[in-house]
Amino acid sequence: MEIFVYRKDGVKIEEGFARDDLPELLADQTNLVWVDLQGETHEQLETAREVMLNVFAFPALIIEECFETRRQPKIEGFDDFVYFVVHGIKPGETNAANFVTKELDGFLGSNYLVTFHIQRFLSIKAVKQKIHNSTYICKRGVAYLLHQIFDELIDLYMPVVDDFDTAINALEDRVIDMRRTNNDILSDVMDLRRSVARLKRISSRQLDVLYRLSHGEFSQIPENVQPFMRNVHDHLQRISDLAEGYRDLVAGLFDIHFAVVGNRTNEVMKTLAVMSSIILPLSLLAGIYGMNFENMPELKTERGYFMTLGVMALITISLLIYFWRRGWIFQRDSEIVIERKPSIEEDFQAK
Repeated sequence: MEIFVYRKDGVKIEEGFARDDLPELLADQTNLVWVDLQGETHEQLETAREVMLNVFAFPALIIEECFETRRQPKIEGFDDFVYFVVHGIKPGETNAANFVTKELDGFLGSNYLVTFHIQRFLSIKAVKQKIHNSTYICKRGVAYLLHQIFDELIDLYMPVVDDFDTAINALEDRVIDMRRTNNDILSDVMDLRRSVARLKRISSRQLDVLYRLSHGEFSQIPENVQPFMRNVHDHLQRISDLAEGYRDLVAGLFDIHFAVVGNRTNEVMKTLAVMSSIILPLSLLAGIYGMNFENMPELKTERGYFMTLGVMALITISLLIYFWRRGWIFQRDSEIVIERKPSIEEDFQAK
C-alpha cells in the first residue's frame, strides 16, 4: 500500500504514511489523498480489504467485486464516492494476435482516490513519477489526478492499435500471395478476429465510463475537469472507431481467403479436365485396337503401330491448340497494378 498526500499550498507530495494515519488525513478536506492498493500477494489482498472496509467504509458487495477478475469496464455512483472499473493493456503480452488486458478498480471521493490492482500498471507508475516531479497535478484536485491516470492508460492502447494495422496488412499480402491452401493463415486470421472483437468490446464499455465521467453525471468531477475527461473520451473513441474498421477488414480477409482457395481449386479442376479431355480420345483409340478380333484390317498393316501413334499425337496437338485458342490453357495472368489505399490509421491521421 502506498499513500500520497498533498496538503493545500504544499510544495511537495508527502509519502511514508501508514494505515493508521488515514482517518486523520481524510478528515481534513483540504488534503488530497491517493491510496494505491496492490494485490500481488495474499498479505496485500488482506490489507486492501481491511482498508476498504474499515477506513473508507465501502459497501461489502463493492469490495467483493474489486477482488473478482475478468469483469467488464463499468462505473457506479454512490452518495460519497464513485466506483469504476477500467482495463489497461499488458505491455509485452498484448499484441494483434493476443489482446489481453488487466483490471484497475478505483474509488473517487471528494478529497481522495483509491486505486486497487492485482497486476502492476505502467500508467500508475507514470503518474506517480509525475507527482514526484511536480505538484501541478495535485493542485488541480483529485479528479484531475484521476484524469491523468486515465490519460496514461488510454495512451498505452495506441501502440497495440498500430500493431493491428500492421498485422492486417501483412495478412492481406499473405492471403493474396497464397499458392496453396494454408491452414496457418486461416488460424492467424481467426486469432486476429478474436483480438479485434475484444478490443472493440473493451473500448466500447470503457467509452461509457468516460462519457459519464465527462458529462456532469457525478458531483465528484467538477466542471473544470470535465473537458479533460472528454479529451480522454475522444482518444478512446478514435481507438473504438479504428477497432470497428479493423473488424470489417478482418471479415473481408475471410472472404478473400475463401475466394483465393476457390480460385486455386478451379485452376486444379481446369487442369484435370483438360488432361481428361486429351486422354479420352487416346483411350478410345487404344481401346479399339486393343480388341481381340481377327478381322481388323489395321492389325496386319506394316506401319499400323506408328500410324496409330501419329494419330494420337495429332489428336493431342489439335486439342492443345483448340484449348489454347479458347483461352483455357497457357494463359498468363496480366499484370494488374493496384493503387495502395491508405490504412485506417493513416486515414484518421489525415482527417
